[in-house]
Amino acid sequence: MMALSDQRTPIETRRRSRFRSLARLSLPAILAGLLSCGAAAAASPYVVVDASSGRVLMQEDATMPWHPASVTKLMTAYVALKAMRDGAVGWETPIPVTVRASRAAPSKIGVKPGQEVTLENALKMLLVKSANDMAIVIAEGVGGSVEDFATMMNAEARRLGMRESRFINPNGLHAEGQQTSARDMAILARALLLEFPQHADLFSIPALQLGDRVMNNTNGLIGRYPGVEGMKTGFVCASGFNLVAVASRNGQRLIAVVMGEPSAADRTIKAATLLDKGFGGGGGGGGLFGFGAATTLESLPRSPVGVAPNVREEICVRRKGPPASEDELDRAQAATGGPTSFSSDGGGPSFFGGSSMTLASAGSSVRGAGGPRSLAARAPLEPVAVFLGRSPGSGTAPVAANARPIPSRPDAPETATAFVGDRARTGTPAGPAGGPIVLAPAAMVPLKAGAGAAIGAGAHAATTPKLGAIAPKATPAAAAKAAPGSAGAKAAPPKSATAKPASTKPAAAKPATGKPTSAKPATAAKPAAAKPPAKPAAAPAAKPAPSATAPKKPATDG
Repeated sequence: MMALSDQRTPIETRRRSRFRSLARLSLPAILAGLLSCGAAAAASPYVVVDASSGRVLMQEDATMPWHPASVTKLMTAYVALKAMRDGAVGWETPIPVTVRASRAAPSKIGVKPGQEVTLENALKMLLVKSANDMAIVIAEGVGGSVEDFATMMNAEARRLGMRESRFINPNGLHAEGQQTSARDMAILARALLLEFPQHADLFSIPALQLGDRVMNNTNGLIGRYPGVEGMKTGFVCASGFNLVAVASRNGQRLIAVVMGEPSAADRTIKAATLLDKGFGGGGGGGGLFGFGAATTLESLPRSPVGVAPNVREEICVRRKGPPASEDELDRAQAATGGPTSFSSDGGGPSFFGGSSMTLASAGSSVRGAGGPRSLAARAPLEPVAVFLGRSPGSGTAPVAANARPIPSRPDAPETATAFVGDRARTGTPAGPAGGPIVLAPAAMVPLKAGAGAAIGAGAHAATTPKLGAIAPKATPAAAAKAAPGSAGAKAAPPKSATAKPASTKPAAAKPATGKPTSAKPATAAKPAAAKPPAKPAAAPAAKPAPSATAPKKPATDG
């Protein structure tokens, strides 16, 4: 009789095998996989916090990792302001624009390599226009390089307790591994407000004017929401539309952080809705993971999701209607001359938890007449002038990090040094205490009087003197008596129009070796082209030494 297992079809066998493999997986592993796949489909994280006390009024998934986009620039501003407070840079420090900064992707100002921008103007263009090239200008001017500045950003994030944050660049352009959370951005916003109150107006500038160019603030609450104090927007396809907002009412200051909204209009309306609820005493919220209400930002539990979800498909591929860039909304309103509606078939994409129904009940101060997801027209925005180049105080301001000369080592030796890795193998003598080999300066041996003239005239010694010795000068009488082929004979150089004859004054100094001139020199091979001429006119075609007026040889010769 055939066993039961032998009667199963191949398809049934494979199904049972897959079921047994799934059953071997632990419940936490299955849950983590479901969470990572469905994180983007659950909700857009947010948090509302009292700026003075740090008390959390409401939140949802506030510790879930999220791509920061341009809200990264809040950390860029924080590091720059801290460096200015420490005296490393100044408000009027001129920062040179590098090729790397000029090649930054939009949104950008469009500066050219070699131009200069003061730190003040760079910060204003960074926070109002969300200019990516200004982020690199600031990073290089404060940290010396983008990479070193990113290290400074992460050090400050750790010091502030931003658990979920990791920064790779200063502008927030999408990079794998760069992430933050709504909670972390609320912590950073509080630090900016409490540590640098004198610079709070940087975040609420309504518009900038650079020459004939006017740039409105990308924060849609400015010019629409009563009591708004600004802060920063962010958008890349992977993150959706983010916003960090600050507003005050009746002596209370609140911070609202919204992440991952499907459009610029949605993030503005949702932030207004949350602020309205916060000022009205509302609160609560639990989120996908049942966090529940928390007292402080520090007490919020960690998210089980470790990697920020990428919502590019929902935001930029399958979207219908909402603007796809930071300032597209303002351009559309400027073109129509009034409020513009960007509704998506009556509601937002379903993966954002039906946020359009919630938005329809609040945020009336910013909503327009075109529907629950439209924005009202902005109040007139008065631009603040900015410029490129130096300011009157730039000459006495601290020097930018990327404009400082490379410092020399204070302990560098005056003599040359050489380091070797394996002296036993190479046979190189070791320096003191196994350190570097120190090469002493070469000993200088003085030339015999008159020898320089002979050398300058192009004379060549027929024999080589002993090491360290200089051959004695031959007088014209001695040269005439020298027999052809003798060891002391010299080839008479042809006369030159500018060559001076060798001095016939006998030398009074002894040879450098201290030995008599009749000492037998060391034997050496004769020059091949040197032949004793019978007369100066019949001298062989030996090349004369170059003189001051002789024509120069091509650079490739010799």
